[in-house]
Parts: sequence; structure tokens; C-alpha cells
Amino acid sequence: MAARGVGLLTRLSLGAQRNQVQRALRRLLSCPGTVAADLRREEQFSGSAETGSEDRIPKKRFSEVQEERREQAQRTVLIHCPNKISEKKFLQYLSQHGPVNSHFFYESFGLYAVVEFCQKESVASLQSVTRTPSRGAEAAIPFRSRYFSLKLRNPSSQPSEQSSVQCSNQSSPSSKKLFELLCCAESVDDQLTALLKTFQLTEENTKLRYLTCSLIEDIAAAYFPGCAVRPFGSSVNSFGKLGCDLDMFLDLDEIGNFSAQKASGNFLMEFQVKNVPSERIVTQKILSVIGECLDHFGPGCVGVQKILNARCPLVRFSHQASGFQCDLTTNNRIALKVLSCFILYGALDSRVRALVFSIRCWARVHSLTSSIPGAWITNFSLTMMVIFFLQRRSPPILPTLDSLKSLADAEDKCIIEGHNCTFVRDLNKIKPSGNTESLELLLKEFFEYFGNFAFNKNSINIRQGGEQNKPESSPLHIQNPFETSLNISKNVSQSQLQKFVELARESAWILHQEVKERQSSNQPWGLATLLLPSVANNISFVKKRKKPASERIKNLLESIKSSSTEHPTDTNGKRAVNTQA
Repeated sequence: MAARGVGLLTRLSLGAQRNQVQRALRRLLSCPGTVAADLRREEQFSGSAETGSEDRIPKKRFSEVQEERREQAQRTVLIHCPNKISEKKFLQYLSQHGPVNSHFFYESFGLYAVVEFCQKESVASLQSVTRTPSRGAEAAIPFRSRYFSLKLRNPSSQPSEQSSVQCSNQSSPSSKKLFELLCCAESVDDQLTALLKTFQLTEENTKLRYLTCSLIEDIAAAYFPGCAVRPFGSSVNSFGKLGCDLDMFLDLDEIGNFSAQKASGNFLMEFQVKNVPSERIVTQKILSVIGECLDHFGPGCVGVQKILNARCPLVRFSHQASGFQCDLTTNNRIALKVLSCFILYGALDSRVRALVFSIRCWARVHSLTSSIPGAWITNFSLTMMVIFFLQRRSPPILPTLDSLKSLADAEDKCIIEGHNCTFVRDLNKIKPSGNTESLELLLKEFFEYFGNFAFNKNSINIRQGGEQNKPESSPLHIQNPFETSLNISKNVSQSQLQKFVELARESAWILHQEVKERQSSNQPWGLATLLLPSVANNISFVKKRKKPASERIKNLLESIKSSSTEHPTDTNGKRAVNTQA
């Protein structure tokens, strides 16, 4: 089996820490509200999960949420602070420019503060008293952004006993802490829920993502007044984890809306523009210029790469202050519809996000996914596979995209570049699923289902929710939900797919074996077992078999399935399961 990636979980001796960690886990899992409620609040407020109402009807559309977050970000500043600072004096100083609505500190190449004023005018007031620094022999580019550095006039006059401010955590918990939480849970369902609550984006992290987009928007607006830079992808689709990349979308549609102004008399005024042969060339030219600006003028923007010949042209860079790896695209409206679709699916059932988080974590631990472009399975593909699997349950947990389209009304109709992207957006019109299967069962059967899926002939598509002959020879075929002629997993190689299949089979086997062997005081179990460096290491006779692991496990799963339906028994009255391969 292929070597695992770095950062894998290791065995730990829990011992006396067990009770303490169990109490922490119970506090974590006893937060008011369910996972479904968390996501409905997320759709209302940001894309971050918090506790909230059990009301099934979102109070606001996602577009309204994004506009509120964008306006909030425009009243917010990012400040690089000295390591030792008085929080009280810091806020008093900023309050000279207007009341502060909220703030938090975090660490990323130094100490930073995110400060949200109550009024946008306060930002302008702060900018008016801010000077361009003198760098001695170097020259500074006089760019007036909302990213500041705070200096102390007399650092030596600060009290020596002054302690650092409390920082908000912007990164995922350590492997050790996560492992302790999982081992001390009371059930596999609790393990999946704990993983979700531990890794999901916090309110502070979501604010930082919108602020970073807003800072990039300030640069783009120098060329395109009225444009908007919005986060999309994992940052807001409800499946993002702490530390995930920040995907940005440069939205220029609002500029075109200016032409909707009421005509005066018999005259119609139009802007003089430069014409080019295609929309793709427009996108490439715009991103080329924005990329140059980020590289030359963008404070904290480093490692800028202009990847303009990709199917979807983009600018990739690191935003040092926030710590985010960023991808900026434009004219990518279909991606925004996929985002809205994922938010809807995540809100329909509380099990969806927990299962997606666990599968993504499992894939990351075993190097099935990677932040480096290549022949890997992507998180996007894994999420589509989870949705497809949940559509195949009996009764289905999630509806097909075609059924959501049939429930849509005129307000939901959406055609983008000739592609029908229509689906119902009102959760109240969608009948809740009658399926009551546990997360533990779903996790086991996800691995069993795809461990035995006929990838050589069948494709995965969430529009119809059924297995269909794939239209091309790629090892893995997952249909784009809206651009149906595209395969979103075309990059995946046969070796990477085979690695996924073998790991899925072994994981299903382990979870089936543990039905009678629940957790002990100091041994990993359930989801924790699947996140060890090699799931095969926990089964001693795996290495003793002569046949390949994948063949042995497939035969075992088939025997388990047949025994569960036929219920054969041996002479002692016990159920006989053939483990011979």
C-alpha cells in the first residue's frame, strides 16, 4: 500500500486523561442546537457553523448573507500589532475614530487584530491619520489599504508585567487532541459529530476570510469600480475546515447593471470599451492585470502565480497576514451555483456535513487528497460521492438534483451560458427524508459501497442519483452537476483510484470487525482506528495472506453481506462467516 502523508495520527496512551477528555467532549457535543440547526444558522449568517434555530426555513438567501458579510468586511480593518500590547489602550485609541463593534486577535507571522467598526466612516478617519512608513534606503509604494501596522512610540515605557492578549485559534487542532476526543467518545456517531465541531470554520475565521476578499476587492476596484470579490468553495459551502484554502470570485456583473439606468429622452449613453474575440480572453486579460497589481502593490500578497491557460484561468497567491492560500477567478458563475447547491444539500439533513467532514479527513490522512494539483481525488469529488451515496439509500436521504429542479418555480429559474442551473431554493418545499440510519452505519456502508463500485463502467451523477454507463474512458467519472458534459474527476489516475478502493475496502472491514469489539480503555476504535497511519496495521493476519489485500477484503465483504441476508449457522448455533480467501 502506498506510503501515507505527513501529520498522521499515532497511538496514544490515554490513561488518566480519559475522564478529563470525556468531560471536554461532552461539553463539545452538548452545545445547544443540532448540526442541521448549525448549518441553517450558517446559511443565515456566514457559512460558519454555530448553534441556531431548528426552523427548517432559512430566513435569508445566501446572496443576502454574502452582501451583509461584504458590507461588514468593508467596515473592518486588519492591524499588525506589537507582540506586547494593552488591549484596553488599543481599543481606546481606535475608538477615537468611531465605536468598535467587535474585534479579535490571532497569530500569523506575528500578532494581528481584526477590528470591525460600527460605521464605514471610521475606516476613512483612521486612514486619514495613517502615514506611509519610511524605510531608509528602501522606497515604499504609497498604497492606502485597510491593512495597517501599529507601532509604539516608546516601547520601553510599556509595563514589563504586561501580558499578551488572548488570541483566537485559526488552525485545526493537533492530531493528539483530535485523537483523544475520538477515543473518548461514546459512539461512532459522537466521533463523527465531534470531528465536525472541531474542524468546522469558526465565526472569527469566516470574518477573516471575508475581510481578505474585501482587501483584494480594494485593489481590483482601482480598475473596475463597483466590482465585488466574494469567497466561494469550501470557505462558504458549509464543508470547509479550519485551514482550508480561500477561493475568491471577482464578480463584475454589478458593473454591467449600471447600464440598467433609466434612459433620458431619446438618448442612450454607452461607455467606450475595448473589444476582444472571446469571454475567455477578457478573463485572461483582467486576471493578468489584477495579478500584476497584487504582486507589485498588494500588501502581504506573496508568491503570486498567474495560471491563465487553465480551463478556468486563475491567479494564485499567499496572503501572509491571514495565512490563507488564495485562488482568484472571475466569470465563474456556475461555480457559485454549485456552491448554493452544496449549501442546500448540507442544510437538508444533519448527517450530511458530519459524513463529508469524516470522509475528507480520512482521505487527507491517507494522502488520497493533496493541496498540490495532480492526479489526486479532490475534496469536490469526495463531496459529490457522499451526496450520490446518500441519494442511493433506501429511503433516500438526499433528493436528486433533477427532483430539486422539478420543485423550482419561476423565481428559481437560472440559465448560465446555456446551462440550466435551476433548482428549488426554498427548503420548505422539499419533503424531509424518512431515513433514520445512524452515522456509524452510513460510514461503514459508504466504504463498502465504493469499495465495490464498478468504476470501470459506471459514472457518478447527482442529477439522477443512479449508476449509469460512463461516456468516456477516464478511471473515475463524476459528472459536473450543471455542465453535464464535463467530468470533474478527469485528473484522477488509475493508481490513485485503486488506492482509494483498497483503503475503502479495508476501512469497511475494520468497522465491520469492531461491531463486537467496542472501545477499550487505551486502544483506538471506530473512526480513530481509520485515521491511524495504516488501517492494515491493526489486523495482524493481513500480511500473512498470500492474495492481495484488495481481493481478500472484497471476498470478506461479500461473505459478510451474504451471511447477513441468508443467516447461515454452524453446528453450535453461531452465525458462520467465511473468512477464507
